[in-house]
Amino acid sequence: MARVKYVSNTELAETQPALNERLLKERKVPTGDIFLALANAPAILDDFLTYANAVRAADLSPKLREMAILTVGYCTRSEYEVKHHHSHGLKAGLTEEQFHAIADFETSDLFNEREKAVMAFAKESTLNVDVSDEVWNGVAKFLSEKQLVELSVNVAWYNSGVRLMGALKIELEEGYR
Repeated sequence: MARVKYVSNTELAETQPALNERLLKERKVPTGDIFLALANAPAILDDFLTYANAVRAADLSPKLREMAILTVGYCTRSEYEVKHHHSHGLKAGLTEEQFHAIADFETSDLFNEREKAVMAFAKESTLNVDVSDEVWNGVAKFLSEKQLVELSVNVAWYNSGVRLMGALKIELEEGYR
Protein backbone atom coordinates (compact mmCIF):
# COMPACT_ATOMS: atom_id res chain seq x y z
CA MET A 1 0.00 0.00 0.00
CA ALA A 2 1.29 3.43 -0.91
CA ARG A 3 2.42 5.66 1.93
CA VAL A 4 0.47 8.66 0.60
CA LYS A 5 -2.94 8.80 -1.01
CA TYR A 6 -3.29 8.89 -4.75
CA VAL A 7 -5.07 12.11 -5.68
CA SER A 8 -7.67 11.09 -8.24
CA ASN A 9 -7.99 12.93 -11.53
CA THR A 10 -11.48 13.94 -10.41
CA GLU A 11 -10.15 15.52 -7.22
CA LEU A 12 -7.25 17.11 -9.07
CA ALA A 13 -9.64 18.52 -11.68
CA GLU A 14 -11.52 20.27 -8.86
CA THR A 15 -8.47 21.63 -7.01
CA GLN A 16 -5.87 22.01 -9.80
CA PRO A 17 -7.74 21.95 -13.13
CA ALA A 18 -4.82 23.16 -15.28
CA LEU A 19 -2.46 20.60 -13.76
CA ASN A 20 -4.99 17.79 -14.22
CA GLU A 21 -5.48 18.80 -17.86
CA ARG A 22 -1.71 18.80 -18.33
CA LEU A 23 -1.41 15.32 -16.82
CA LEU A 24 -4.13 13.95 -19.08
CA LYS A 25 -2.56 15.59 -22.13
CA GLU A 26 1.10 14.72 -21.47
CA ARG A 27 0.95 11.32 -19.75
CA LYS A 28 -0.71 7.98 -20.29
CA VAL A 29 -4.37 7.63 -19.45
CA PRO A 30 -5.19 6.35 -16.92
CA THR A 31 -2.71 8.48 -15.02
CA GLY A 32 0.14 6.53 -13.44
CA ASP A 33 0.16 6.17 -9.68
CA ILE A 34 3.50 7.99 -9.37
CA PHE A 35 1.87 11.15 -10.71
CA LEU A 36 -1.24 10.73 -8.57
CA ALA A 37 0.98 10.43 -5.50
CA LEU A 38 3.02 13.49 -6.47
CA ALA A 39 -0.25 15.41 -6.93
CA ASN A 40 -0.23 15.79 -3.13
CA ALA A 41 2.42 18.46 -3.86
CA PRO A 42 0.96 20.13 -6.99
CA ALA A 43 3.73 22.69 -7.58
CA ILE A 44 6.36 19.94 -7.43
CA LEU A 45 4.32 17.72 -9.77
CA ASP A 46 4.04 20.58 -12.26
CA ASP A 47 7.81 21.16 -12.23
CA PHE A 48 8.38 17.38 -12.27
CA LEU A 49 6.44 17.16 -15.54
CA THR A 50 8.39 20.05 -17.05
CA TYR A 51 11.71 18.44 -16.14
CA ALA A 52 10.57 15.02 -17.38
CA ASN A 53 9.58 16.51 -20.73
CA ALA A 54 12.95 18.23 -21.09
CA VAL A 55 14.77 14.99 -20.32
CA ARG A 56 12.74 13.12 -22.94
CA ALA A 57 13.37 15.80 -25.58
CA ALA A 58 17.11 15.13 -25.51
CA ASP A 59 19.27 14.57 -28.60
CA LEU A 60 20.26 11.14 -27.25
CA SER A 61 18.61 8.43 -29.35
CA PRO A 62 15.38 7.09 -27.84
CA LYS A 63 16.73 3.52 -28.00
CA LEU A 64 19.87 4.39 -26.03
CA ARG A 65 17.80 6.45 -23.58
CA GLU A 66 15.45 3.52 -22.95
CA MET A 67 18.39 1.15 -22.51
CA ALA A 68 19.79 3.49 -19.86
CA ILE A 69 16.40 3.85 -18.14
CA LEU A 70 15.80 0.10 -18.13
CA THR A 71 19.30 -0.46 -16.76
CA VAL A 72 18.42 1.88 -13.88
CA GLY A 73 15.19 -0.06 -13.36
CA TYR A 74 16.90 -3.44 -13.34
CA CYS A 75 19.79 -2.26 -11.12
CA THR A 76 17.39 -0.86 -8.53
CA ARG A 77 14.95 -3.78 -8.84
CA SER A 78 12.20 -1.29 -9.70
CA GLU A 79 9.43 -3.39 -11.16
CA TYR A 80 7.43 -0.18 -11.66
CA GLU A 81 10.14 1.40 -13.84
CA VAL A 82 10.83 -1.74 -15.85
CA LYS A 83 7.17 -2.52 -16.52
CA HIS A 84 6.32 1.08 -17.42
CA HIS A 85 9.24 1.34 -19.84
CA HIS A 86 8.63 -1.98 -21.58
CA SER A 87 6.41 -0.38 -24.25
CA HIS A 88 8.68 2.67 -24.49
CA GLY A 89 11.68 0.43 -25.10
CA LEU A 90 9.94 -1.57 -27.82
CA LYS A 91 8.69 1.62 -29.46
CA ALA A 92 12.26 2.98 -29.42
CA GLY A 93 13.57 -0.07 -31.25
CA LEU A 94 14.43 -2.68 -28.64
CA THR A 95 13.44 -6.23 -29.41
CA GLU A 96 11.61 -8.28 -26.80
CA GLU A 97 14.79 -10.37 -26.42
CA GLN A 98 16.90 -7.25 -25.80
CA PHE A 99 14.39 -5.96 -23.27
CA HIS A 100 14.78 -9.12 -21.20
CA ALA A 101 18.57 -9.25 -21.66
CA ILE A 102 19.27 -5.75 -20.31
CA ALA A 103 19.70 -7.08 -16.77
CA ASP A 104 22.64 -9.15 -18.05
CA PHE A 105 23.79 -6.91 -20.90
CA GLU A 106 27.50 -7.44 -20.19
CA THR A 107 27.35 -11.09 -21.24
CA SER A 108 24.71 -10.76 -23.95
CA ASP A 109 25.49 -10.83 -27.65
CA LEU A 110 22.27 -8.91 -28.40
CA PHE A 111 23.92 -5.51 -27.92
CA ASN A 112 26.67 -3.68 -29.77
CA GLU A 113 29.63 -1.93 -28.16
CA ARG A 114 27.91 1.48 -28.05
CA GLU A 115 24.78 0.08 -26.41
CA LYS A 116 26.82 -1.83 -23.84
CA ALA A 117 28.83 1.33 -23.09
CA VAL A 118 25.61 3.29 -22.42
CA MET A 119 24.27 0.56 -20.14
CA ALA A 120 27.62 0.23 -18.35
CA PHE A 121 27.48 3.97 -17.66
CA ALA A 122 23.90 3.72 -16.37
CA LYS A 123 24.78 0.74 -14.18
CA GLU A 124 27.89 2.28 -12.65
CA SER A 125 26.23 5.65 -12.07
CA THR A 126 23.26 3.93 -10.43
CA LEU A 127 25.18 1.52 -8.22
CA ASN A 128 28.29 3.59 -7.42
CA VAL A 129 27.25 7.20 -8.14
CA ASP A 130 30.79 8.04 -9.25
CA VAL A 131 31.58 6.87 -12.76
CA SER A 132 35.08 5.56 -13.38
CA ASP A 133 37.26 7.02 -16.12
CA GLU A 134 37.21 3.63 -17.82
CA VAL A 135 33.41 3.55 -18.07
CA TRP A 136 33.24 7.26 -18.98
CA ASN A 137 35.82 6.87 -21.73
CA GLY A 138 33.99 3.81 -23.01
CA VAL A 139 30.78 5.73 -23.61
CA ALA A 140 32.50 8.99 -24.61
CA LYS A 141 33.82 7.23 -27.74
CA PHE A 142 30.28 7.11 -29.06
CA LEU A 143 28.50 10.24 -27.82
CA SER A 144 28.95 13.98 -28.21
CA GLU A 145 29.43 16.11 -25.12
CA LYS A 146 25.80 17.21 -25.37
CA GLN A 147 24.69 13.58 -25.47
CA LEU A 148 26.97 12.69 -22.56
CA VAL A 149 25.32 15.39 -20.46
CA GLU A 150 21.88 14.21 -21.59
CA LEU A 151 22.75 10.61 -20.72
CA SER A 152 23.99 11.71 -17.30
CA VAL A 153 20.79 13.68 -16.68
CA ASN A 154 18.59 10.79 -17.85
CA VAL A 155 20.30 8.33 -15.55
CA ALA A 156 20.14 10.75 -12.62
CA TRP A 157 16.49 11.60 -13.35
CA TYR A 158 15.35 7.99 -13.44
CA ASN A 159 17.36 7.21 -10.33
CA SER A 160 15.43 9.96 -8.58
CA GLY A 161 12.18 8.47 -9.87
CA VAL A 162 12.86 4.97 -8.58
CA ARG A 163 13.84 6.42 -5.23
CA LEU A 164 10.57 8.36 -5.05
CA MET A 165 8.65 5.20 -5.90
CA GLY A 166 10.52 3.27 -3.24
CA ALA A 167 10.10 5.88 -0.53
CA LEU A 168 6.40 6.37 -1.24
CA LYS A 169 5.81 2.65 -1.93
CA ILE A 170 4.12 3.38 -5.25
CA GLU A 171 2.23 0.31 -6.36
CA LEU A 172 2.32 -1.11 -9.85
CA GLU A 173 -1.03 -0.46 -11.49
CA GLU A 174 -3.19 -3.46 -12.33
CA GLY A 175 -2.69 -3.11 -16.08
CA TYR A 176 1.07 -3.55 -15.65
CA ARG A 177 1.08 -6.57 -13.32
